[in-house]
Amino acid sequence: MTRPGEHHTGQTYLTTDRLVLRRFTADDADLLVGLDADPAVTRFITGGRPTPAEVVRERQLPGILAAYERWDGRFGVFAAHERDSGSFVGWFVLRPEPSGPTSEAELGYRLRRSAWGAGYATEGSAALLHKAFTELDVRLVWAETMALNLRSQRVLEKLGLSVTERLETPDDMLDVEGAEQGGLRYEVTADGWAARSLG
Repeated sequence: MTRPGEHHTGQTYLTTDRLVLRRFTADDADLLVGLDADPAVTRFITGGRPTPAEVVRERQLPGILAAYERWDGRFGVFAAHERDSGSFVGWFVLRPEPSGPTSEAELGYRLRRSAWGAGYATEGSAALLHKAFTELDVRLVWAETMALNLRSQRVLEKLGLSVTERLETPDDMLDVEGAEQGGLRYEVTADGWAARSLG
């Protein structure tokens, strides 16, 4: 269903009180280019450098679309829109490693700066955790973030994930602010999530 102001119609993956998460389509490159053009959005990813449009069009978007095929639409990167306005707020990801078991999945998100502080990161991620553990037979969800990225850490902790290890900064991120502090891996198991949900 297309909502007012929403011109991109990909298959809906899930809905929350305020968000619709849907599959990206081949026509969505401009959404991704625009998102990564904001240096505040990519601060802890590329050091604030925008992702070149040709990289989005030739590598990133085709990879996102191929992943829907690989996992029969069960996992992937999903565009997030406000339910009321239809405006694009960013994306969420729930996916296994390319060659890993589907019982373990990565959780992540990237939101437009205009959507920060509204609770969307927590709302969308909580819905993905629920789907992972109740519908998709996932046993472990993990996420990684830079040690300096306190905003993301607060979201993960609110969702019930906890730190399992400290990470070295990847070579391609050594010029990112806080690279010397490395990163953190967070995890939550299906049992841990269920116990917390019941509590």
